[in-house]
Formats: sequence, C-alpha cells, structure tokens
Amino acid sequence: MPDLDTGALERLRRVRGFVLDMDGTLVLGDRNNRGLRALPGAVEFVRLLAERDLRFCVFTNGTVKTPRQCADALQQAGFPVPDDAVLTPATAAAEVFRRRGHRRVMVLGGKGITEPLEAAGIETLPPVRGATADAVFAGWYRQELTFEALEAACFAVFEGARFYSASQSLFFATAEGRTLGTSRAISAVVRDITRARVTVVGKPALQALQAAARHLSVPAAEVAVVGDDPELEVPMAHKGGALAVAVHTGIGHAESFTDLPEDVRPHLDLPDVGVLADLLR
Repeated sequence: MPDLDTGALERLRRVRGFVLDMDGTLVLGDRNNRGLRALPGAVEFVRLLAERDLRFCVFTNGTVKTPRQCADALQQAGFPVPDDAVLTPATAAAEVFRRRGHRRVMVLGGKGITEPLEAAGIETLPPVRGATADAVFAGWYRQELTFEALEAACFAVFEGARFYSASQSLFFATAEGRTLGTSRAISAVVRDITRARVTVVGKPALQALQAAARHLSVPAAEVAVVGDDPELEVPMAHKGGALAVAVHTGIGHAESFTDLPEDVRPHLDLPDVGVLADLLR
C-alpha cells in the first residue's frame, strides 16, 4: 500500500459519488474500442460501489460508441453497470448546445455522437460543403475522415459556426499502447486555417464534470474523479473542487503525476483501482 495523505483518506470517506474513466482505468481494448478486457481489480471495485450503494458513472472521452453501447460493452466485460451509467463528450455537448441555442450541428464523427445529440433534439449534419450549421463538433472520425470533410468544417466555421471538440488529448490508452485521438488532429487543422477558438466539451472541461455530477445528483465537491491520464481526470477534478484519484494502468505511470505542479497533483495516487477498493473497505 503506498504512503497516503490522511486528509485525502478522510475526504474519501465522505465521497458520495464516483466519476470513473473507462480506457486505461477500468478496461483496455483496441483502438476502435472493441475487445474490452477488465483491468486487475476493476470489476471488484465497481461491484463494491454497487454493493455499498455509492453512486457512480463512467465518463469516457471516446465517441466511437454511444453511451448505451459503452455500457453494454462494460457489462459484457463483467462490470455491474446500469444501462445509463456511461457518459461521453456527446452527453456534455448536448447540454452545452441546448444552453447556447445551437440547433444545427455539423458532426465529424459517427453514431457515437449523432445519436445522443439527436436524442436531445439537436439536428446533426454530415460534413458537406454548403451546409448551414450553428456549430461544428469533432470527435472520433478515423476511417471516414477526408479532405472534403475538413474543408466543409472550415467553411462552416468561416460562415459563423462555433467549433467544439470532444477532446484535445494527444493519446488514449489501448491494449496496443498509446493511440492518437482524432479530435485533436481535426481541431489542429480547423484552428490553424480559421483561427477559431476550440471549445472542449469532454474531459478535462469543467462542463464535463458538471454533467457527471448532475447525472449523479451529487455536488462536484462530494465527487471523486478516478482516471489514468494526468492531463484529463486530475485537472478536471481540481477545476470542480472534486477529489482527484490517479491510477497507473493506462496513459499515466508512477512518475507521471509526481511531476505535476503541487496544486494540481492527485489527492490520491494509486497503482490501480483495486487499491482504491481496498481503501474503501
């Protein structure tokens, strides 16, 4: 058991809800989010949360699958998660778009984005030149990405559409190692050409944590955010006053979090979620 801050342990005891990362924290799969396998201690950890009636949700920055499909994949991997337990950047984006009055959104992505947006009453448009959109949203768009799609996104922004990204992470964790995320690559092109501001709606954006806290009906200050990426979950937790818990089973490793500035380091820095389960017990 690593040396732990007693204040952080006391705060852990008061936590009423958990926001859990998926890839690199609970599971590893391939770059298309298939073939998920549970990481050591992860199923037991989620089972413990369920047994103790501690509220939890899984927030993944992945947009390959819909939230419901992600939940199904976790269930198939042995996790006792409810059908509505998974949130994605599309979940947070739907809230942001409704609040800002974006009714027509050009999507560089698949059903993992379009279905949640349409379920929220937002019209989605393919990236075709000449389409009129209030916003452009970039997510996982690997096989389908073409120059024409990038051009359509740029011209929609030139014509006044706001630009949004699911994530600005360089990498995400897979069983094959680190894999480049498409959101950042697409955003880099659009930002370079149009000089548009890129608004992130997935982690580590504060609105992502707020969407998760609302889903749990728990104030963000009483939530623990658990993840493997030093650029995502830990900064997001600090932005919202949540408890930041880092694990070393994905992008981050034992030295990744100690190099962070002291005021944005994790409150708990653990080898894996199995150790977190031991602490809860």
